[in-house]
Amino acid sequence: MDLSTFMQKLRYRFGDLSLIEEALRHSSYVNEQGDPEMRDNERLEFLGDAVLNLIVGHLLMERFPELNEGDLSRMRAGLVNESQLADIARTMDLGIHIHLGKGEMLSSGHEKNSILANVFEAVLAAIYLDGGFDSVFIVVKTHLSPLFDEMRTTDANQDFKSQLQEFVQSSQHKIPIYTVVDESGPDHDKIFSVQLEVINIKTEGRGKSKKLAEQDAARQALAQLRRL
Repeated sequence: MDLSTFMQKLRYRFGDLSLIEEALRHSSYVNEQGDPEMRDNERLEFLGDAVLNLIVGHLLMERFPELNEGDLSRMRAGLVNESQLADIARTMDLGIHIHLGKGEMLSSGHEKNSILANVFEAVLAAIYLDGGFDSVFIVVKTHLSPLFDEMRTTDANQDFKSQLQEFVQSSQHKIPIYTVVDESGPDHDKIFSVQLEVINIKTEGRGKSKKLAEQDAARQALAQLRRL
């Protein structure tokens, strides 16, 4: 497997190629090989998620010293969500290098947001193990800088649940009802789905915590109510 072009786009060159090779092995591929010594990338994905969240948290605190913990958490969730990470993975053509099982290959697994995002996190863990924290810090900062530049702090500062509550109270309607309808993903990287019912409107928000999913649902509901 020729990884030289990929490493150029990643902007990191591995000393230990076995780490990047492990990061690119999806569990569906390993399960088909029948090799008990071969490891998939799920352990690296676990570590990469932690490394990514630490670095993004560090960068947010540097860039936005005026924001509180809740605002920083919302901004971080917006930066490291599945869709954003998958888009970053696509800029370096990560998908074509992922080892997938036959079933995932037939269903275009190399284009799925979930697989791309998870493998990208595994790659970050591989960099961390190969070159240390400073190396992975530079890679994350390089690839996420455009997202930081696009981010508006005014959006992050908005508490959509409070705004919705005020809107409902002013119009004397019943209070919003939030219900968790789904939890998906591994324990270290869960995605919550929350359904909101208010004034004959139903929305469904998603996020890496129940609070973030509720904020997303409230944001959608406000947008609809303001168009009425």
